[in-house]
Amino acid sequence: MKMNAIQAAVRKAGKMILGAHVEKQEIHEKVGPANFVTDYDVKIQQFLIEKLSSLLPGVGFFGEEETSSNTRTVGKGYTFFIDPIDGTTNFMFDYKNSCVSVGLSMDDKIIAGWVYNPYTDQMWRAARGDGAYLNDKPLHLEDKGLEEGIMAFGAARYNEGDGIFDVLPTLFTRSLSIRNGGSAAIDLCRVASGSNVGYVEMLLQPYDYAAASVIIEEAGGCITQADGSPITLDKGCSIVAGTSKAVEEIRRIIQEKRKC
Repeated sequence: MKMNAIQAAVRKAGKMILGAHVEKQEIHEKVGPANFVTDYDVKIQQFLIEKLSSLLPGVGFFGEEETSSNTRTVGKGYTFFIDPIDGTTNFMFDYKNSCVSVGLSMDDKIIAGWVYNPYTDQMWRAARGDGAYLNDKPLHLEDKGLEEGIMAFGAARYNEGDGIFDVLPTLFTRSLSIRNGGSAAIDLCRVASGSNVGYVEMLLQPYDYAAASVIIEEAGGCITQADGSPITLDKGCSIVAGTSKAVEEIRRIIQEKRKC
C-alpha cells in the first residue's frame, strides 16, 4: 500500500485550500438550509479521485460532492471516503478551520485515514494496527472523564431538530467547557490528540468521520453511534467519540434526555 503517496496527495489537496480565494459566484446551495458547496470542493475532490485512482487502480470512491467516478457505494475491495473541504462554511468565511479528510476501507472496515488542516499544517493519520500520529508524534489517549476535558459537538442547520440542543446544557455542566469548531473531522481528530475529551453529533455522513474513526481508535479512543452500535459506512449515522469513560457518559446523557 502506497501510504506515503496517499498522504502526499492529501497534503497537496490541502494546499489547494490555502491558495483559494472563493468568490460569491463560486458558492452554490445544496439541499437543506445553510448547506453549501464551492467550486473548490468539487475541484479538490476531482483532483483526489484522479490522483488516488492512479495510486490504487480499481478503487471505489464515496465522496461528498457530485463528481465523476464518485459512486457513493461500499463494495468489496478498497474504497476511499473523501471530504474535500470539511468545514465548507468556515472556508467560505475565511475562518481558517477546515481540512481535507480521506479514509480508506477494505470491504466494510476502515483501515487507514488522513485528516489534514492546512492552516495549522497538522496531519493526523493512522493505519489499522500501526498506531495514530499527529504529524510524527504518536498519539496515546489518557482515559479521562467528561469533567476533565473539553467537550465538542457538531450542529448543522440542515439537520435542525435532531436533538443535539437537548443534550448540550448537560454536557456543558458536566465538562470543563464545550466547543463547536465547524469541522467534524478536525474536532474528531482533536479527540484523538487529547484536545477534546469527547465529540457528539446526531447525524454525520461517512465521508465526515471515516478517516477520523480509525485515528481515534488507533489512539486508544472509542467511536460509536449514540445507542452504542457500530458506525456505518454505507449511510450516515449519529456519532459519539472520545475516551472510553467520556463515551459512556455521553451515551448515558443522551439516553436520559430521550426518555424525557
